[in-house]
Amino acid sequence: MIDHERLLDELRPISFAIAYRMLGTVSEAEDIVQEALLRVHQVLDTGEEIVSPPAYVTTVTTRLAINELNTARARRENYVGDWLPEPIITDSHSDPAWQAETADSLSLAVLVLLESLSPEQRAVLVLHDVFDYEYSEVAKIVGKSEDTVRQLASRARHRVTERRPRFQTTREQRDELAQRFFAAAETGDLAGLEKLLAHDVELIGDGGGKVPAQARTLRGRSRVASAVARAIPVLTSFPGVSWRPVEVNGGAGALFVDGQQRVIGVMALDILDNQVRGIHGVVNPDKLAHLGPVADLNSLLESARSG
Repeated sequence: MIDHERLLDELRPISFAIAYRMLGTVSEAEDIVQEALLRVHQVLDTGEEIVSPPAYVTTVTTRLAINELNTARARRENYVGDWLPEPIITDSHSDPAWQAETADSLSLAVLVLLESLSPEQRAVLVLHDVFDYEYSEVAKIVGKSEDTVRQLASRARHRVTERRPRFQTTREQRDELAQRFFAAAETGDLAGLEKLLAHDVELIGDGGGKVPAQARTLRGRSRVASAVARAIPVLTSFPGVSWRPVEVNGGAGALFVDGQQRVIGVMALDILDNQVRGIHGVVNPDKLAHLGPVADLNSLLESARSG
């Protein structure tokens, strides 16, 4: 039994890594992980040998995630405002190889692009391009022919890379640019912000209709810089509100908290070719609960108005 528990603990990160990339939500991914590990446990309890536990849990997790994604799409179509993935804080990882892989496959910008794919396309791309499964292995996992899997991967890869050209930015360059961005944002330095933004930069906010957020995606250097230069100084002027730089989904970002260190929101920067090409702000309290106690942003705004 102890060996079984140890095995399940080893399989949990594998299952979560796949489920989160497939679904973009921590809560749904954790539900998938629990179900996948339960199935592994049930098989082991019968005395049946699992030849490759990682491959087995990958197959179960992927199939469960595909099913969940099919049902989740209907909910997301009725979502109020822009939908963004639930952010995760990844500061604790220091392995350079992990950082490089994460920046390419876990960023909010990439997860948003994956939303445009079918569940099968998303599964194939994640398994082959992120986790290095051979096409023959992916075919068995998703229950498709190898030729079909190759076609799914090709179409998915084209769709993602077409909308997100890849340029090299080192981690040091990324962190230095992010530091300059947040310094300019906090002081409302419009000119300073514009120097850091790509001409086609996008600002996306997700409040889920529960707290104020950017009503719709803003595009363009001037409009985005103006919006950031207005919003951040106002937010940080509230009593007790502060922010600190954090790594969000393997990229640069910031965590905003109130005076009791309750989470107000997360902002993630999509930095490519030494420019900020995307800004994602998540303030929907339902998408922040896994990060700790969540502040009541509506009450904070109301008290600021009445004060």
